[in-house]
Amino acid sequence: MDEPDRHSTMETQAASDAQSPGLPAAYRRASRKTRVGEVVSNRMNKTIVVRTITRVPHPKFGKIVKQVRKFYAHDEENKAKAGDTVRIMETRPLSKLKRWRLVEVLQK
Repeated sequence: MDEPDRHSTMETQAASDAQSPGLPAAYRRASRKTRVGEVVSNRMNKTIVVRTITRVPHPKFGKIVKQVRKFYAHDEENKAKAGDTVRIMETRPLSKLKRWRLVEVLQK
């Protein structure tokens, strides 16, 4: 009756196959948000500031207005320069303000 620990095998299997579509919903990781924006600043080491512009209707008047938001993103290799268009992805908190990481530089 030497059974392997059922819980530890389930955890390792879930960790290795977390992206598989055949797993139950409890083991699947939610898709992460992505944004496309322009790099405003790259003066910090391994950090960029990305400005995104979202067009949404005004809640009362219905006119399309632009919402401008700044995100601090982690840039491990300091690839992005000011003025570049980049794609960033949501991640765990990396510092006080950084909750995003650089995925790719779309346009230089």
